[in-house]
Amino acid sequence: MACLRREDYAWTVASLEVQSGELIVRLSGVERAAAMRREVRVPLSLVAGVCAEPDPWGALRGIRAPGTGIPGVAAYGVRRVTGGAPDFAAVHGCGPAVRVDLAPGAPFSRLVVTVEDAQRTVDAVRALTHT
Repeated sequence: MACLRREDYAWTVASLEVQSGELIVRLSGVERAAAMRREVRVPLSLVAGVCAEPDPWGALRGIRAPGTGIPGVAAYGVRRVTGGAPDFAAVHGCGPAVRVDLAPGAPFSRLVVTVEDAQRTVDAVRALTHT
């Protein structure tokens, strides 16, 4: 199945920011509606690792509940997994996304987020989290 390239459509994307000791996923207006939440906040102390994920669709785990999903197009919201904390996804289109693995005690186990420039975002978050 082919998925849409980001260049093929206009879409405002999420951003990852570090502020006041937290990693914050800030969603655009459309993404907020699709994910059914405004943002995700995680203490920096619970960030175990961050990387550019070349295949964000392959990195998605569990089932979407609640959220919005169209395979190969968009996956937004909480993803329930068996035996642990849920994941959070804000993914659309093809190409790399940012994957953040979180330590036990975090509200989520993994964040997978489409951003404007995945590698630049990873480098910025690593510099501030020392992961």
